Amino acid sequence: MPARFEHLYLSPGHNYFGHHGRAPSHHALVAATELHCVAGRGILGDRFFDYRPDYAGQITFFASEIFEELQRIFEVHAVAPDATRRNVMTRGLNLTALIDREFCLQGVWFRGAGECEPCYWMNEAIAPGAESWLRGRGGLRARILSEGILRPGEAGLVDDELPA
Repeated sequence: MPARFEHLYLSPGHNYFGHHGRAPSHHALVAATELHCVAGRGILGDRFFDYRPDYAGQITFFASEIFEELQRIFEVHAVAPDATRRNVMTRGLNLTALIDREFCLQGVWFRGAGECEPCYWMNEAIAPGAESWLRGRGGLRARILSEGILRPGEAGLVDDELPA
């Protein structure tokens, strides 16, 4: 089965980022039919668009397989994928293999910047203990290297050296 994008999300505001010691905000993630990626700047309409030059988290990816395992282990089947606050939910992609690599998905080039490390807010958004369980499984932060649009469906990974 080819790698796929299952869900795309935009977040117009920060719920947790920058809220240490305060209550979270309540900006709902918005399900999107497409994400407009802008090289070096981020995703149009997202909270991190033009956040800072060369920001490592211009786009974030999270594996649906990890989310489903999280739901099963913590018995939180009513929690939706948007609770992770990631932009793209994938299936069939080894996100860890993309760290420190350039790769192309649906014609858009990215550079994997590192793990999207979970924060303590995941214990509130998902379940107590979620932050600890997600360490090493938090998804991928990436820089956007070229313009383009992502849509749900086949991811079209371009990088012949990457394992599935």
